[in-house]
Order: sequence, then structure tokens, then C-alpha cells
Amino acid sequence: MKELNMVEPEEKDASGKQVPSRALHIVGPDKKIKLSFLYPASTGRNMEEVVRVLDSLQRAMKHKIATPCDWKPGEAVVISPSVSNEQAKEMFPQGFKAADLPSKKDYLRFTHVD
Repeated sequence: MKELNMVEPEEKDASGKQVPSRALHIVGPDKKIKLSFLYPASTGRNMEEVVRVLDSLQRAMKHKIATPCDWKPGEAVVISPSVSNEQAKEMFPQGFKAADLPSKKDYLRFTHVD
């Protein structure tokens, strides 16, 4: 593990050896890293959050959307601003709703995806 730099530099076990870090890497179908977390050995991982992030990444790759903070499957997602309203009507036949912004611009649009 030391050769791969996968140890915590300051964390040591009772015998004085470095302990492994807790790394999480999510690799996409294009074989590129989409997400990388490095947790200290003293910090546990929340598997519900890992699954939530994976769900979000998969939907974003498939639908040109982003997920809001604390999003959970089944809740509304944000349509990418790069998608025109005409494209959005084709891509999201179930419909979408634009947020009522002070600027009156309709780039913040919400919809639901599977």
C-alpha cells in the first residue's frame, strides 16, 4: 500500500505502522474517474451517500441534468442550461417547470427522470 501512496501519512497503528487510507473512486463507462474521495482512517463512510452520488452521476450522464443539494431519487432534478427549451420539450416529454427568477430568465428548469 505504501508503494501506491494509499496510506495515511500521519495515522499509525499501535505498532507504529502507517494505516491505509479510505479511498473511494467512481469510474465511468468511459474509464475516466468521475468522483474521487479520500477519507482519513479516522472517518467512516456513509454508504447511503455513496449510493445517492452514484445515482446522481448515472442520471446526469444519461439525461443532461444536475441534481440539487441533498437530492434523493424521485425528487426533481435541474435541466442543464445548455439544453434549449425546444430540446427540453423533446428530451423530457413528461414536462418541466421553470423557476420564477427575479431576472425573469427561464434557465433554471426542473423535471423528474428515472
